Amino acid sequence: MMPVEIDRSFIVDIFTDEAEENLRAMEEAFVVLESTPDDTETLKAIFRAAHTLKGNAAGLGFTALARFAHTVEDVLDRLRTGTTVLTTPLATTLLRTVDSLRRLVKDALRGVDQLRSDDIEVLGALALESSGGRAAEPLPEAMQPAPDNRRAGAGRRVTDDATGTEKRSVRVGVDKLDRLMTLTGEIAVARGRLAEALERAAKVARLEEVTEAHRSADRLLLDLQEEVMRTRMIPLGPTMRQFARTVRDVATATRKQVDFALEGEDVDVDISVVEHLRDPLTHIVRNAVDHGIEMPEARVEAGKEPRGRILMRAWHEAGFIAVQVQDDGAGLDRRRLVEQAKTRGYGADVEQYEDRDLYRLILDPGFSTADQVTEISGRGVGMDVVRRNVEALRGSIAIDSHFGSGTTFTIRVPLTLAIVRGLSVGTDGQTYIVPLDNVIECLEFPRVDDTLAAGRGVLDLRGQPLPYVRLRDVLLLGQACPSEENVLVLEHGGQQIGLVVDSLLGESETVIKPLSRVLGEVPCVAGTAIGRDGQVALILEVDGLMREVLKDAASQAASTTH
Repeated sequence: MMPVEIDRSFIVDIFTDEAEENLRAMEEAFVVLESTPDDTETLKAIFRAAHTLKGNAAGLGFTALARFAHTVEDVLDRLRTGTTVLTTPLATTLLRTVDSLRRLVKDALRGVDQLRSDDIEVLGALALESSGGRAAEPLPEAMQPAPDNRRAGAGRRVTDDATGTEKRSVRVGVDKLDRLMTLTGEIAVARGRLAEALERAAKVARLEEVTEAHRSADRLLLDLQEEVMRTRMIPLGPTMRQFARTVRDVATATRKQVDFALEGEDVDVDISVVEHLRDPLTHIVRNAVDHGIEMPEARVEAGKEPRGRILMRAWHEAGFIAVQVQDDGAGLDRRRLVEQAKTRGYGADVEQYEDRDLYRLILDPGFSTADQVTEISGRGVGMDVVRRNVEALRGSIAIDSHFGSGTTFTIRVPLTLAIVRGLSVGTDGQTYIVPLDNVIECLEFPRVDDTLAAGRGVLDLRGQPLPYVRLRDVLLLGQACPSEENVLVLEHGGQQIGLVVDSLLGESETVIKPLSRVLGEVPCVAGTAIGRDGQVALILEVDGLMREVLKDAASQAASTTH
């Protein structure tokens, strides 16, 4: 009987996914267990996750990782039997062991199956806390830290050899795969029908048959596109639950009491969107605990409960995903925001800003109203990261606050980054695509006098001023304007601008292709797409256009005032 060959790389792929799932489950459960130490079911779930991780690591020969997990498992067993009591310091140390395990998994996959000195420190703290402060036994020699000249041994980098980037994966249900297989079979049949109809049409003019075959194939392709998009959709819940750890750690570090609540965990979103949302949400949550929620004594003096509350909720909204972070803390102080803005040179007219515009200033680089810089926040850098990441998703962020009662951040981003519903427009013989969700209306551009021949200016839109810019001016095309033009009224972040183009070419759904890394970041351009004519079209970034127009309008207003 021939021995069965085992594909180690395939097994390691499974181990990687399961390890991350188990570690995430342990992390979430530790946070829950701290507030409900008598929850035996949660404790059993943690124990099972640690035991599974240990067994899988041992099976792949990751000895140090397995021994580390075994030590954690011993402590969990003592908690399960009641020999050890879960305290806040012990919970903190257990969460640190999750961080160490997560890094040990990555090291093992790289071929470095050895503990570091900080891992030994975590194990020592774990032994001390779990023993009630009694001296812990020394660790076995096999678990001593690795020397500085470690070399990668027999392992596997979880990267794509061609690009050097980390591989990503998503679990897909068999029912979805069955549906995809069925659709591909139906499309193959439709292609055959279309080819046969075209052959007959070449001999006999039977255009109706060709048209019907094309429509049938088109419907199937749309169904396939929708199914493929669904395979990329994952629930937002696992990502949202991870922030319970963030809230817990920051609250512990700042000696605050904060509850964390979730709504909309079952909302599905494209996996690439989830990855881009993690950083901005982390900064928002950390700031909410550090700067938003007051100390327990201050909350009691203000007539509030000593425990603050942060609510993260998500919902679908017309092709977008909205994620909201709401705290019941001190809120934003308009007076301090105005003072800080003047200090940073925003001008005296900042006092006239509407709340919505004034609050958005905290998203600017370096803008902060914190009394002091802490290890957590206060330098005005994190919120700039929030703005940049949301803009990279073609999304928007709104801030609402009431002094003394809390602040709400609402992020809206497209459900997917792969496809955009767009309006194709023409300028100087080239095609450009504007995301349709940002288009409010299309109008004929008025040419009543020479003042509207400039590249930028202000239109009268039914009695309301509308700042506008010509696309050819933004792209520095330098050609004369045609006699007839159109203006798109675009909305983003609650503000409107006009974009003047030569012609309107119609709506379409296009697959977004990122710009080449050679080009870097091109202002006001989000990516590229292949049009129906086979030509490359640039997809315009509405947020960039918005900043371009409003910045120019603000500078013109300032020069007029002076």
